[in-house]
Amino acid sequence: MATKSKAHENIRVLSLFSGCGGLDLGLEGGFVTLKKSINEDIHPDWIDENINKNFVRLKKNRFKTVFANDILPCAEKAWNHFFASRGNVDGIYHVESVVDLVKKSKSGEFHFPENIDVVTGGFPCQDFSVAGKRLGFDSAKSHNGLKEDHAENESRGTLYLWMKQVIEIVKPKIFIAENVKGLVSLGDAKAIIEEDFRNIDEGYCVVDAQVLKAWEYGVPQSRERIVFIGISRKYADPKILADLEQNGAKSKFYPYPVKTHGEGLQKIVTCKQAFVNLKEPEESNDKAQQAYSKAKYYGKMQGSSEVELDGVGPTIRSEHHGNIEYRRLSEEHGGLHKEELNSGLQERRLSVRECARIQTFPDDYEFIFNDGVNKVNSSDAYKVIGNAVPPLLGYSIGKRLESLWKDLFGG
Repeated sequence: MATKSKAHENIRVLSLFSGCGGLDLGLEGGFVTLKKSINEDIHPDWIDENINKNFVRLKKNRFKTVFANDILPCAEKAWNHFFASRGNVDGIYHVESVVDLVKKSKSGEFHFPENIDVVTGGFPCQDFSVAGKRLGFDSAKSHNGLKEDHAENESRGTLYLWMKQVIEIVKPKIFIAENVKGLVSLGDAKAIIEEDFRNIDEGYCVVDAQVLKAWEYGVPQSRERIVFIGISRKYADPKILADLEQNGAKSKFYPYPVKTHGEGLQKIVTCKQAFVNLKEPEESNDKAQQAYSKAKYYGKMQGSSEVELDGVGPTIRSEHHGNIEYRRLSEEHGGLHKEELNSGLQERRLSVRECARIQTFPDDYEFIFNDGVNKVNSSDAYKVIGNAVPPLLGYSIGKRLESLWKDLFGG
C-alpha cells in the first residue's frame, strides 16, 4: 500500500489554554460559516460546499489537534462534546494548569505527545486587558486562576513563560500565541514577550507581533487580539527566515493573513447578517438560542448597551450574566430597534447562540447540553464562548500558515 505523501500528512497541534477550542477548530477547518464572511475574490479556494444562500462549509486543513488543555472543567466538557463528532477525543483534553503539566513533564510523571508541529496558546489575558486592572506580569492570581500564594513566576500574568517551557520541551516548527490588544500598550510587555520567545531551543524567528482586528477577517465582532508567531530556526529554510527578518510585512513569506473585509475590500459582516435565520428564544428548538441572561437592566454600565444590527457586534466577553449586551432594549431604556419593538418583541440580552454566531462558531456546536454524564449550562457557555478565539480568525491564520508550510519546511 502506498504511503501518504508529506503534502497530505496531518500537521500535529498541541493546544494550550484551549478553552472550548475556537482556535483548534479554526486551524482544523471543515466547519460551517456565513457566506458573507468569506471573500471569494481573495480566497476562492476556501469553500468546500455551498450549504444555502447564507452559509458555506469551509475546506478542512491539515492541522489536527492531538493535545488540548485548560483549567476549566466546563471548557473540557464543551470541547469533548463538540470535537467527538469530528473524531476520537479520548485522552486529548487535560484539565490541569500548564504549570503543573510542565513540572510533571520535567519530573517524568507526564509526557507531552511527540512529533508536535505547532504549539498554540491564548495565554490568560485579563491581566493585560484595557478593561481589566492592567496588572500584567504582576498579576495577583495564581496559574490555576485562584487568588492564593504562589511563586513569582507562577502568576497568571507570567503564564506565557510556562507556554515557553512547553515549546522548549516539544520543539514545534511553529508556535502561535494570542492575547488582548491591551498588551501592546502595557509598557514594553510586547517586546519582552517577543524576546523571550526568540530565545527558545536553537532560536525562533519571531516576526513583529500583529494586532488582528476580527472584523477585517469576516468576523462580525469588534474584537482585537495581538498574535505572536514564531518559526523554528532548526526546521525552517534559513533563506526564507532571512527574507522575513529583512522585509517583514513586505516578504512574500509573511505569516500573518491578509485582510479580507473593510475599507476597499468586501463589506464587513454585520450582526443582522450574523443572526440570519435565528428565531426568537421561545420559538427556537436550539437550546443555545433558548438560553439568554435574565439579569435586569442596570443603567449606564458595562453590558447595558444594545447591539447595532447594521454594525459589528461587541467583543464577546467571558463575563457574568449582567455584562452580556442586549439583543434589544425597550424604548424606556433607549432601545433603537423600533420595528422589532413595535411588532411585540421584548427587551432581552444576547442569547448564547447569538454570542456564538458573533464569535463565528457553527450552529452544530452545542454549547448547552446534558448528556447524563456531562452538563454545560448557560453561565458556562457564555464563559467559554467569550474566552475563545473566533474560529474564522483562526481559520485565516491556519490557511496562511498551511500555504507557507512546504516552502518553510519542505513538506
